[in-house]
Amino acid sequence: MMPYLEEINELLVPCHTEQAVVLDLFAGCGGLALGFEAAGFKTIGFEMDGPAAESYRHNLGSECYAVKLEVGFDFPQADIVIGGPPCQPFSVGGHQRGMEDARDGFPIFIDAVKRLQPKVFMFENVRGLLYSNKWYFELILEEFQKLGYLVDYKLLNAVNHGVPQNRERLFVVGHRSSFSFPAKEKHRITVGEAIGDLMHTVPPESKFLNATMDAYVAKYEKASHCINPRDLYPDRPARTLTCRNLAGATGDMHRVRLPDGRRRRVIVREAARLQSFPDHFEFKGNETNQFNQIGNAVPPMLAYHLAQSIKACYALPEGDAKAIKRSKVKANRELTLF
Repeated sequence: MMPYLEEINELLVPCHTEQAVVLDLFAGCGGLALGFEAAGFKTIGFEMDGPAAESYRHNLGSECYAVKLEVGFDFPQADIVIGGPPCQPFSVGGHQRGMEDARDGFPIFIDAVKRLQPKVFMFENVRGLLYSNKWYFELILEEFQKLGYLVDYKLLNAVNHGVPQNRERLFVVGHRSSFSFPAKEKHRITVGEAIGDLMHTVPPESKFLNATMDAYVAKYEKASHCINPRDLYPDRPARTLTCRNLAGATGDMHRVRLPDGRRRRVIVREAARLQSFPDHFEFKGNETNQFNQIGNAVPPMLAYHLAQSIKACYALPEGDAKAIKRSKVKANRELTLF
């Protein structure tokens, strides 16, 4: 077995050694939760999509409630709150309507933090929240600061944290002590390291691009000024995986080129590996359900590194957020003197 596969198959396994309980909101199939469970935490998930919740329960052995959340929901007690509030209101594909979009999950997430007062919380969202919707992001930060939290945030690219994919997302952590984001890894995992044993084969479930689709893809790539065909290349990381370019037959769909020149769409297991899901992780539902679960997930390997940073933060004693912030500012000012 290839080293990358050995690592994720052995490392990304639920291992409940920590006493802290993690509440996982908008949990999807459990990509974020798997990283936290591999780091020792026990998670409790909430996810309205039935097949995704079933995948979560089946693979993690932890409860995941298939319910639609709302402000005022009575959550179980938890020490840490994590999640991925729906990002459609802030993504380009979702027309960036922000709080005007009924799919906005932030009021629910903020309400959960307010009610539970966890020692640490973390959420993930699209990078657009920092740009065209930064006004809303500032409102969100203000709400958490009112609750007495220090908030750190950073754009992280999964390719820098053991995932064979360029995937940039915003991560926000609230605490009352000190937090440091995981350091970048020097080696970038390539597509070949992840699916090299599969990408030049023809699995039974293979779906090939026909002449009409090839013509459509060529037209799409010309219109988007694409220099290289958007096939997967074994010597580099993959492009960002999304529900759209996995489950849909679109111009930018993820596909591999076979030695005989034919191109086929990636299969579920290939997509899962490119998101750093181990081979023992089974996705429930039909093929579209499975691709959507994969495309929506936080890569478990990135989640694992974040969980280790959260664990270190959680172990620190809490203090007064305002006093901690003043001490940080003072320290930074002193550093500039040298």
